[in-house]
Amino acid sequence: MDCHTLAERMLYLQDELGCHNINFVSPSHFVPQLLRAVVEAVPMGLRVPLVYNSSGYDSTASLKELDGVISIYLPDLRYGSDRWAKKFSHARDYVARARQAIREMYRQVGDLVVDESGVAQKGLIVRHLILPNGLAGSEESLTWLVREISPTVTVSIMSQYMPMHRTPRIPLLSRKITVEEHETVLQLLTDLGIENGWVQEMGAAEEYLPDFEREGHPFSPANYRDATPIKPTTNQVLFPQNT
Repeated sequence: MDCHTLAERMLYLQDELGCHNINFVSPSHFVPQLLRAVVEAVPMGLRVPLVYNSSGYDSTASLKELDGVISIYLPDLRYGSDRWAKKFSHARDYVARARQAIREMYRQVGDLVVDESGVAQKGLIVRHLILPNGLAGSEESLTWLVREISPTVTVSIMSQYMPMHRTPRIPLLSRKITVEEHETVLQLLTDLGIENGWVQEMGAAEEYLPDFEREGHPFSPANYRDATPIKPTTNQVLFPQNT
């Protein structure tokens, strides 16, 4: 797909499908093309928020090129320790790089802003997936967010980890999280005063597992053009917003 076609697709999502935003998933490797497409799309009428949805393992130099272009940053903060980042994701400098990236994202867009319907318009939302055996470093990561980014940071705490493919062969990753592990992270949110965001309830691992035998499954060709607004789903608990 060339940049002009991408610009036209963005307008299609906005004007024909009525999407709340344009969500670029794992876009780190095509930032130049993204920018070129946006430059074409804006004079054509593009006006919905643009979402940069990434693993958090981003180059700050690339992110700075997006200043004023991206409205919503949606990064992961996957690990609080490079030991596990290196072992399981082959990213020996994940913690430092992800934290630098999130700092830059927050500098550009600040805390989350929503419209009267609760749909995100601008700001930072940090995803954190709870892993078994404390491998995600939830205490380290959430504490860092509150102390170094913002005490009113918006987070999406996910409990949907499901061991698939080869992970059942890895003892530390071979099971879903326990109720106790989930409750420990919930207590962390309370202790740290984090009030903005969403928490997946226990059972999300099964609910979010795609059924590839089902007609219309998430990766079927019929769904390729769909975009998902950033709103709470049915199995999430919305924190009370600060007033």
